[in-house]
Amino acid sequence: MKKILCLVLALVMALCLVACGSGSNEKTFIMGIDPEYPPFSYMGEVGEYTGFDVEVCKAACEELGWKFEVFGVNWDNKLVQLDAGECDCVWSGMTILDSMTDAGYVISAPYYDNTQVIMVKEGSDIKSSADLKGKTVAVQLGTSGESLLAEDGDLADLSATFGELVTCDSFLKCFTELDGKAVDAVFVDKPVAESYAAKNAGFTVIDENLGAEQYGIAFRSGDAEMCQQMEDAVAKLVENGTYAKIAENYPDIVNNLLFLK
Repeated sequence: MKKILCLVLALVMALCLVACGSGSNEKTFIMGIDPEYPPFSYMGEVGEYTGFDVEVCKAACEELGWKFEVFGVNWDNKLVQLDAGECDCVWSGMTILDSMTDAGYVISAPYYDNTQVIMVKEGSDIKSSADLKGKTVAVQLGTSGESLLAEDGDLADLSATFGELVTCDSFLKCFTELDGKAVDAVFVDKPVAESYAAKNAGFTVIDENLGAEQYGIAFRSGDAEMCQQMEDAVAKLVENGTYAKIAENYPDIVNNLLFLK
């Protein structure tokens, strides 16, 4: 009887060790997001981050058997925080820029076609980009919009006509400045502008697309394998219909999702 009891105890201890070892080896994937970037990433009503990108990443981590966490980055310092290991990727409606690949970052395949637009208050005399002459325009720091409007950017000639270009640390602050009439217009990503205008009365998105671009996911230099694992997991979500099911919750962006074309 003692021998049997000893064998049972040994078996229980072995199983416990296996379980502990298995838990300690489970990878935790930390997704870096802009916490104020609907419909791709934002704080939901239940106090947790959600949005199209967040839902897709969470589902991909489940596919890979990874634990999932979200980290809200300062968008202007997103790559610094990525390099510091505060997150494993930056995935939040992030525009693919040549400067990122030139700097050695691993960038995923593009998944979304985007353009920049101009948002104004309803009743504004601004009807197109030509009407921005002498006006005060806001743009978020660290965005492709800011890059396009910079002195060496593709839309430098346009920004040269502005009375003033104001930079804010979030799109929400840009919209708050517009609502308070501190600025005349906001230069912003189209899906963000349309999402905000749909939920908040008194704003108009001008029907003029400026600066075509694509969204992707940024990983640190040397993390090509991790990038590939995530891309493979997303491909499975596309194949089994999960990706399309998630996209149904975000009808404003469906037509520009490359994986559903």
